Amino acid sequence: MSNQTSVLEDLLQAMPELRSQIYFKPSLTALSHAMEDQVLASSEKPLVIASFQRERFYRQEAHRYRRISNLTDQVYILAAPETDFANASQVYETIAFNPSDRLSEEWHLVVISEQYTSCLICQEKNQPITGQPKNQAPAMDQSRRFEGIWTFDRCVTCTAAELIFRRILHYRPELADKINQARELLHSEGRPAFPNIDPGPFAQRLVTYLQAGQHKLLKTYASLANQERRERMVNVITAAIRQSLNPAEIFQVAARELGQAVDACRCLIYKCKSSDEFALVQHEYLGTNVTSLVGQKWPLKENPLFQEVREKRERVLVEYAPTDPRFIDTPFQTLLQKQEIGTWLMVPMLYQNKLVGIVELHHCGCFPRSWEEEELTLVDAIAAQVGVALIQAEAYANLEDLNQQLEALERTRSNLIAITGHELRTPLSTIQVCLESLSSDPDMPLELRQIMLNSALTDAERLRKLVQDFLTLSRLESGRVEWHPEPLPLQECIDLALSSVRARWSGSNPLLITSEVPVDLPLVQADGEWLVEVLAKLLDNACKFTDSPGQITIEAQHNGGKEVEVIVADTGRGIIPERLDIVFDRFYQEEGALRRTQGGTGLGLAICRQIVSGWNGQIWATSAGKDQGSQFHFTLPVFEGEQMPKAQPPERESRGRRKVGGRRRALR
Repeated sequence: MSNQTSVLEDLLQAMPELRSQIYFKPSLTALSHAMEDQVLASSEKPLVIASFQRERFYRQEAHRYRRISNLTDQVYILAAPETDFANASQVYETIAFNPSDRLSEEWHLVVISEQYTSCLICQEKNQPITGQPKNQAPAMDQSRRFEGIWTFDRCVTCTAAELIFRRILHYRPELADKINQARELLHSEGRPAFPNIDPGPFAQRLVTYLQAGQHKLLKTYASLANQERRERMVNVITAAIRQSLNPAEIFQVAARELGQAVDACRCLIYKCKSSDEFALVQHEYLGTNVTSLVGQKWPLKENPLFQEVREKRERVLVEYAPTDPRFIDTPFQTLLQKQEIGTWLMVPMLYQNKLVGIVELHHCGCFPRSWEEEELTLVDAIAAQVGVALIQAEAYANLEDLNQQLEALERTRSNLIAITGHELRTPLSTIQVCLESLSSDPDMPLELRQIMLNSALTDAERLRKLVQDFLTLSRLESGRVEWHPEPLPLQECIDLALSSVRARWSGSNPLLITSEVPVDLPLVQADGEWLVEVLAKLLDNACKFTDSPGQITIEAQHNGGKEVEVIVADTGRGIIPERLDIVFDRFYQEEGALRRTQGGTGLGLAICRQIVSGWNGQIWATSAGKDQGSQFHFTLPVFEGEQMPKAQPPERESRGRRKVGGRRRALR
């Protein structure tokens, strides 16, 4: 049968003048240890009764009660058994009470000797016991509260001892004789109610425990502050990752927050691969009086630490780099001294076990820095998170590029359908009408028959050029063109292109076309056939969008380096600034595919770009704006061998063929 009333309730009922107080668990621990130290410091043989709520709490103090039992044989320990605690008579008496007993809610310590007494009778507040599982113990929390009595009053102490003795006899009636001997100390005749005891051990224990408690509290506050700072850092980095998929922004935020969180002198975060020889430092955090590495090429191939990280795929910590054997007598030792690197931590950023970047933390100074495992784990976590963010950002960028390519492909498809439909339908219709007329009217006058034939031939040539442009661009883009570079005089190629263009535009749109090429211009290294193609298409484009009486100029200049810049300028319609970069796209039409005043497929400038790229040159357009004319620039490599004699004007050949740079090439 369990007792359903607590010792405290019985004590307050027996002595109604007493007033209970509220104690927190640390206070009760300090008072209990002080009372136990008082026993250990005296030479008397007192009666000691201790009641623990659970066996686990008793095990924490068992060693102290073994020492007390060496001083007196009147020691009684009460606890609710959880494993092997049971009723026994060994170095002291143990009493195992029922876990449902109200004793399982209480904390008692009673000490009675000839010279002094003290007792601590408490019960835990707000701790439900009814129906509580046997293995569930009260929370070991500093905020646990108890209500009870703590006093040196002999009368109160003896009353409390008698109440606890009754509980002991309830569970162990065989201890009646021993308890009767102990009761002799309970009689208070001739003894003062409040004895004049030595407070030294008691006060010393309280002060020591309070100081220890204060130290633990400060450590707890510091730990909480560090944890809060780290959580804030993780939240800031996570927010940066969520708000932006720009690796530069993520790296900068991560370097700053991580460097501040671990109090590093320098924190570097950079992208790299296992095969890289250098890494460009762009993102760092700096402490005070530390030199910056931004903009520098950070060596990797010669760095033993990087090689070790690459092989192990895990962090590597150098406690003090200047004395580390991995760097002594190596070229890297000078760099360590220059950057004042002492303790060095390098953590890899991995994705599917592939190295994608590095996080470096430097501690600069003459003394090594000690790293706690918690800090190292934090750096590992941040490196893993930033590595994943880097892959996500690059994947998003690739997806954006793919979307743009798909959009461009869709535009190209639409333009292809519109332009080819228009460009094919118009000449085919003309050819069909002319042929049908010739076939159906055999008596057609000779002059009209010739007009019909000329119209059909003109549109057939238009179709041939359309197909030829498609085939040319396809060959250039697929890389199936064989280049034959040779030293050429630029003026010769310009003259060939001019003769072809003037023949096509002399009747419909007479324009003034001038060439301003210096006589001392060096030879260029290019494929003559394709160079003439570029010049002819740029001139055709200028003539198409320049109304009479406009002017077209071809200029060339040696930029002093290894290139010649050629400029085809006109006074025509011009190009708005927003379209200067897209005029070289396939099927681009300034006026739209269906609203054009000029014919063409929109492939000419795209072909020019592919040809110029073939000799590693550059091509671009400039314009002051609408109706302000335009200028198309491209570069040619200069021939670096021995200069050839000045070229003579090209000779005309039969059937429209000319010599270009020693080869016989047909004008397209």
